[in-house]
Amino acid sequence: LYIWLCVVGGSIDDNIFSDLHSSGQMTDLLYTEKDLVTSLKDYIRAEENKLEQVKRWADKLDSLTATATQDPEGFLGHPVNAFKLMKRLNTEWGDLESLVLSDTTDGFISNLTIQRQYFPTDEDQTGAAKALLRLQDTYRLDANTISTGNLPGVKHKSHMTVEDCYELGKIAYSEVDYYHTELWMAQALKQLDEGEKSTLDKVTVLDYLSYAIYQQGEIERALEYTKRLLELDPEHQRANGNLKYFEFQLEKQKKAAEGEAQKQKERGKRETDEKKKTKPKKKAGFSLIPERKKYEMLCRGEGIRMTPRRESRLFCRYYDNNRNPMYVLAPVKQQDEWDSPYIVRYLDIISDKEIERIKQLAKPRLRRATVHDPQTGKLTTAQYRVSKSAWLTGYEDPMIERINQRIEDLTGLEMDTAEELQVANYGVGGQYEPHFDFGRVRPFVIHTLGTGNRIATWLFYMSDVSAGGATVFPDVGAAVWPKKGTAVFWYNLFASGEGDYSTRHAACPVLVGNKWVSNKWIHERGQEWRRPCGLTETDGWKN
Repeated sequence: LYIWLCVVGGSIDDNIFSDLHSSGQMTDLLYTEKDLVTSLKDYIRAEENKLEQVKRWADKLDSLTATATQDPEGFLGHPVNAFKLMKRLNTEWGDLESLVLSDTTDGFISNLTIQRQYFPTDEDQTGAAKALLRLQDTYRLDANTISTGNLPGVKHKSHMTVEDCYELGKIAYSEVDYYHTELWMAQALKQLDEGEKSTLDKVTVLDYLSYAIYQQGEIERALEYTKRLLELDPEHQRANGNLKYFEFQLEKQKKAAEGEAQKQKERGKRETDEKKKTKPKKKAGFSLIPERKKYEMLCRGEGIRMTPRRESRLFCRYYDNNRNPMYVLAPVKQQDEWDSPYIVRYLDIISDKEIERIKQLAKPRLRRATVHDPQTGKLTTAQYRVSKSAWLTGYEDPMIERINQRIEDLTGLEMDTAEELQVANYGVGGQYEPHFDFGRVRPFVIHTLGTGNRIATWLFYMSDVSAGGATVFPDVGAAVWPKKGTAVFWYNLFASGEGDYSTRHAACPVLVGNKWVSNKWIHERGQEWRRPCGLTETDGWKN
């Protein structure tokens, strides 16, 4: 059931780079590194103690031999001095040799070897770099803003070194992503020009930069950077070859442009400025913007299509779901988030204690979220769904059962046919691109599952997110922002059982912080008397 629904209906809204990159396991890596640093400092202290003993011994002997060599015979004429010299050479220098040769690295090397099995792989590092580039594009951040750490909502500002920028550009280069190669090699060069100390030289950076610019068709700029490279290293073989090639290509372009101009002149097709004048194009409406751009705009808080008139019709209220016995004396706080599709948010609906228990149960089971590959028929990971998830059943912990009952009491929908509670964790860059939660295949396939389609989605937000991480609905221009302790709810199907295509939604990349959510997918079966079928295709969208 779960596998099929992942195929046709997508996954948790707000369902990192690779298997390591949920914030929970990234935290484990942070403690691993802290343990290694402690071990390294112990090793340093042991080495410093050893060196201090050697230094004290050397200082003592330096003073002694300086005095002794001024009058060797007189010095050794003293029997005690003669005895001590024999003792030193026979015993003490041997002890010193043992001290110098003693190995203090055992503890550190042993700990490092044990911890190495948990270290990230090359794939993890590449995934982290891709996540950073994804954030750069989605939130329109320039390389300098990221490099200087001036991100919204950051608590611990972190600067990127020349080496960091270069490594990011190099990973983009290996992915044949010359756009980002240029951005990050240019940032590395900028920091070098500003005098930052680095083991990298400008020649290496300029080599990548000029080639990335050339690959984007800007031969003139590529030529400028190549000339700068040759000023630093006149013998650079590849740059000398590129210089001739770029100059040849520019000359070729120039002749082609002149030839085209001449042809137009001969044909008399040159147009006057008056003829060229055209009416200014109207800006495309939000509905005409490609989905990817709408998704990114909404992630940035742009393009939200809620007019003041529509917004005035949204309300907040105390809610008891038609005097449900559980909520008559203590109704919950409910507020409208959007009108169509109708999305409501429940405030203070899950406690910190419950959130921590859910995390505790989920952490050991978190695995990279998967999607169904329609070509192979197998579950696989995908770049458009970057998170980790786990499933929790009601029988394994009474608290999960209480949460399931709470959802039933507030929605009035049967939970026996619903899917288990899914927990998802997004680290920095974690996202899930636009998708539907409901199945869009032929009806008979849905009926053979026995529980019907996903009629509704309930989503708990179990953490605040410093920046990014919104749940957005690109088709209607809606954005819902994470708020710890709240939950949002919407119907995926009209009362008629037809899919509501306006519920297509996405989880924006987490820019700063980490995002924990858990969701419940509720199915059609069992709801026959709880949400009666509508008479028209779109009947009862707000019921």
